[in-house]
Amino acid sequence: MTPNPESAAAGSTASIDDQYLRVRAHSLQLCETLDPEDCLVQTIPSVSPTKWHLAHTTWFFEQFILVERVADYRAFHPRFDYLFNSYYYTKGQMHPRQARGLLSRPTLGEIRTYREHVDAAMAQLLARDDSAELRFLVELGLNHEQQHQELMLTDIKHVLFSNPLHPAFAELPMPPTQELAVPLRFAQLQGGIGQVGAGNDGFAFDNERPRHRILLEPFQLAERLVTNNEYLEFMSGGGYADSRHWLADGWAWLQETGTDRPLYWSDDRHTEFTLGGMRPLDQHAPVCHLNYYEADAYARWAGARLPTEAEWESAAAALPIVGNTADAGFLQPQATDAKSLSQIYGDTWEWTSSAYSPYPGFAPLAGSLGEYNGKFMANQMVCRGGSCVTPADHLRVSYRNFFYPHERWQFFGIRLAKDLQT
Repeated sequence: MTPNPESAAAGSTASIDDQYLRVRAHSLQLCETLDPEDCLVQTIPSVSPTKWHLAHTTWFFEQFILVERVADYRAFHPRFDYLFNSYYYTKGQMHPRQARGLLSRPTLGEIRTYREHVDAAMAQLLARDDSAELRFLVELGLNHEQQHQELMLTDIKHVLFSNPLHPAFAELPMPPTQELAVPLRFAQLQGGIGQVGAGNDGFAFDNERPRHRILLEPFQLAERLVTNNEYLEFMSGGGYADSRHWLADGWAWLQETGTDRPLYWSDDRHTEFTLGGMRPLDQHAPVCHLNYYEADAYARWAGARLPTEAEWESAAAALPIVGNTADAGFLQPQATDAKSLSQIYGDTWEWTSSAYSPYPGFAPLAGSLGEYNGKFMANQMVCRGGSCVTPADHLRVSYRNFFYPHERWQFFGIRLAKDLQT
């Protein structure tokens, strides 16, 4: 697989019609190296089959746009509203999430036909309706599909890793090697009164708004992500065996699971599974596939902490949105040789110490779309920055991703922070 300059562009200046076609086509391009059997498997509840992603993103356009805005629209199948609903209870009941991999039918071919059916109806609608309301709904659907494009790669990685043959997703380029590690330095940030969150211009999810004032104490932020070699030092120093480093829930998770290394690492810690197959562990690349408990334990062991999401956003605000994202084509974190604040975007989602909660004045979208983000604002933690499988134009400085603290299958990594003594 090589970088795709025509990849999805939900944030593009192209017409909404062109954006729609490119985003929808890119989802199918991600499946080009997969066989139908690959697209059926579900290994854990957090993972969904590839064909489910292809269908659910189509369901989104059908249910939130076509069914509600086109009087004579004919649904493709009378039971797809049940099979491919995810969590929108105001849209009706849904097939259990953990059982998505038990369905051999509809076939991948039928789901492709479903996509064609919806795309044809959407093309007709877009040709006659250029309202701002429709454009917003389409932009939301395209950003939603880009989220699932990332999940397709994250999920198929777990599916292929769970196979004893450890097949590769694709022939992928190797990230550049780096012989010497960049020393871990901390940028000094003075804090003060600032603003975070999305403004009123451009697309953003409702959980990114409103933009609001924050007060930050002076702090330090690591200029790069924690590396595999640094995490190995934590492991060699008994990090997984010393309860002093762990939150109570994290220690309980550790005792229950017996975990002693990042997900996808081999028993001998010399190789790791990637979307390009098994590869030697790159000592200087960012460590990834760690849950919140592991990230927090490492930070405590290192005499540091995880940044808050407000600290992360204030530090990232002046930086361009560039990095090792899906568009680079590596689909794997890579080492940096930068001597300043780097790896902010791409490589790994960065755990913060902030619980996922509403901003002051938060208002969910009206109707069923209000279920998109707001109802998950409990018991999850915020991640920032995107990863090596996130489309570059899907990211912005205010983007808030959120996950349960025990989850590891996503490309999660660590950036350290410290208080700045004044």
